[in-house]
Amino acid sequence: MKTKKRKKSGRMHGHGRGTHGWGERKKHKKSGHRGGAGMSGSGKRSDHKKTLVIKLYGHKYFGKQGITSRKTQKDKRKRINLKDIEFNFERYIKNGIAKKTSKGFEINLEDYKILDSSKKYIPKNKLIIKAKEASGSALEKVKKSGGIIILRRSGEENDKEKKQTAKKNKK
Repeated sequence: MKTKKRKKSGRMHGHGRGTHGWGERKKHKKSGHRGGAGMSGSGKRSDHKKTLVIKLYGHKYFGKQGITSRKTQKDKRKRINLKDIEFNFERYIKNGIAKKTSKGFEINLEDYKILDSSKKYIPKNKLIIKAKEASGSALEKVKKSGGIIILRRSGEENDKEKKQTAKKNKK
């Protein structure tokens, strides 16, 4: 074990020319030495951080992502699968959406379209579902299980029917 330790100033004397352990003087300035701060150098025309970006985010980071015009509207219709209805049945009963009756289970999903999730799945319970819309396969499967889907007519359909009956009455 050493009894006398050399001073740091003595050890560093002549090494690095006053860079204080940063090596080259130009290395210890701003972000130039490391190729920019943050995600700079990861853009379309730059190259020096492309491999890192592809590793982190995959190839979807570059290129066009698609565009929607102001006219296009999102499809805001609510949909639910038959399988999900039976899976979340207890929750529906707690929330008052569903109730057990003598005929079967009544479920009020008037704002939803009922879809068939898979070809093999058939509901286990008798379901009486009130819905806005339903797919053909969903209607069949509920009938097979002994239930029924009661479809609510939209306001537009009712208006069309009223107009047609009014025309017939005039003639």
